[in-house]
Amino acid sequence: MSITDQIQKVRSEFSSDLEKLSSDNSVLDKIRIKYLGRKGLVSALFVHMGTVSNEERPKMGQALNALKKDIESEIDAAISSSSDSKNQKLLDVDYTLPGDPINRGSIHPLTLVMEEIKSIFNRLGFSIAYGPEIDSDFYNFEALNIPKHHPARDMQDTFYITDNILLRTHTSDTQIHFMENNNPPVRIIAPGRVYRNEDVSVRSYCLFHQIEGLYVDKKVTFAELKGTLDYFARELFGQNVKTRFRPSYFPFTEPSAEMDVSCIFCKGGGCGICKKTGWLEILGCGMVDPEVYKSVDYDPQKWSGFAFGMGIERMAMLKYGVQDIRLFYSGDVRFLRQF
Repeated sequence: MSITDQIQKVRSEFSSDLEKLSSDNSVLDKIRIKYLGRKGLVSALFVHMGTVSNEERPKMGQALNALKKDIESEIDAAISSSSDSKNQKLLDVDYTLPGDPINRGSIHPLTLVMEEIKSIFNRLGFSIAYGPEIDSDFYNFEALNIPKHHPARDMQDTFYITDNILLRTHTSDTQIHFMENNNPPVRIIAPGRVYRNEDVSVRSYCLFHQIEGLYVDKKVTFAELKGTLDYFARELFGQNVKTRFRPSYFPFTEPSAEMDVSCIFCKGGGCGICKKTGWLEILGCGMVDPEVYKSVDYDPQKWSGFAFGMGIERMAMLKYGVQDIRLFYSGDVRFLRQF
């Protein structure tokens, strides 16, 4: 093939490549290298000039220079066109228009209430302890003075994994784990998830959250328990809230009580939420039963203490006026954005 034919072939190939070209400048750079690089097609043609006769060499030199110049011009034009296109797209944007809204997440209301309760008890000197959600029957029941066939077990519909392993029904198991590994005095709260095999309804769910507290020291009194929980209620629901304690029963405390606060919706006047009583139950409490101390090798003659427990969902429902517990687990952003 003569050098003239080779020049024509390179020109045709370049035209074909240029027709397929996109606006990507990196592709343009590859074409420039292919044809104008040191080892490009045009440079290879200049090498073949040595085979051309002296008479034809000036003519071929002019043809090669024209080819090189045409390729350079067309590549530069393609780059310029690409830049103009991008600049035009930028000019088409109206920068005076408001930007797209950015949806920001929020802290879940249960986490908000949990953190607020933890903060209140931290100020009272309580540290935080965590325990396993899957535990043995001993830690969940027997060490808390709830032996097999005890009627109190009927109050807690339990998810059993095996005959001895279960999903904990309260965070009281954490208290037993902690006392086993620590000598008194003890002042802890135990937050976490608990599970009960209950029907899902407006007021109940199979999964919920609890915080249970434990204080063990010498000569601890019920008056200290009342003072601690009265302070807690005022910090959480406001300084004007009133509290009262009603006798109750729990197998791991004696004496035991239920704690009520004046209805935060009707201010104690009586409404549908408090069933016209003016009071709302918020937690259970009592003095630790000596049988519990025996399970962890504490001397009940030397040590005394109190314990309490509350449901975080109930606290959140009272604090925020939520009527349906299922909303906390619905994942509905319209509900969550309110917090």
